[in-house]
Amino acid sequence: MDIGTDLSINVLWAALLGYAFGSIPFGLILAKLAGKGDIRQQGSGNIGATNVLRTGSKGLAGATLLLDLAKGLVPVLLAYRYFPQDVGWAAVFAVIGHCFPVWLGFKGGKGVATNAGVCFGLAWQLGAIYAVVWIAVLAITRISSLAGMAAVVAAAVAAAVFGWTALLKVLAIIAVLVIWLHRENIKRLVAGTEPKVGSKG
Repeated sequence: MDIGTDLSINVLWAALLGYAFGSIPFGLILAKLAGKGDIRQQGSGNIGATNVLRTGSKGLAGATLLLDLAKGLVPVLLAYRYFPQDVGWAAVFAVIGHCFPVWLGFKGGKGVATNAGVCFGLAWQLGAIYAVVWIAVLAITRISSLAGMAAVVAAAVAAAVFGWTALLKVLAIIAVLVIWLHRENIKRLVAGTEPKVGSKG
C-alpha cells in the first residue's frame, strides 16, 4: 500500500471509491431532515459535527460524527479488499471528498472525523491513538479545532514511531490538508478568540 507515481486503473477506482463515500454531506442531510435548516447558513458554516452541535441537538451531532467517521472507514476497508495496493489513494480521497464535495460546490468540512475513520481502517492502533488524543485534547481545552489538529498530527507521528512508512506518507498528506483547512482557526487560536464547544460562535 502506497501513494506513488505508478498510476493505474486500480488507483483511479480506489480514489473514486474514497471520494464517493467521503463526499456524502451527512451533516447537511441530517440537519435538513431534522428540520434544523441549512447548517451552512449557521455557526461556522461547516457541515461537520461541531457545527451541527450548534443547532442544539447533541444526538444529531453524534450521528453526524459517526457517519462522517464511517465514510472514512468504509472505503478504506473496501479498498483493502479490492485494491490492496492502492488503499492509500482511497484514504486520501475519502478525506478530500469530505473537504471538497462536488455536490456542494467543493465546500465541505475539515476532515477530522473522516480521517478518524481512515485511521481505524488503516490500522486499529492508529485509530485508537487518534481517538485518545482527540478526546483528551477536547476534554481539556473544549476547543474542537485544536483537538482535531492534534489528532491528525498524532496519527502521523504514531505511524512514524511504528515504522509504517507507507501509512506515514498517507497520513502526512492528510495532516497537511487538514491543518491548511484550519488556517483561520489557527489565527483565532493565536488571538485567543477561537470558540469552544458549546458556544454559539
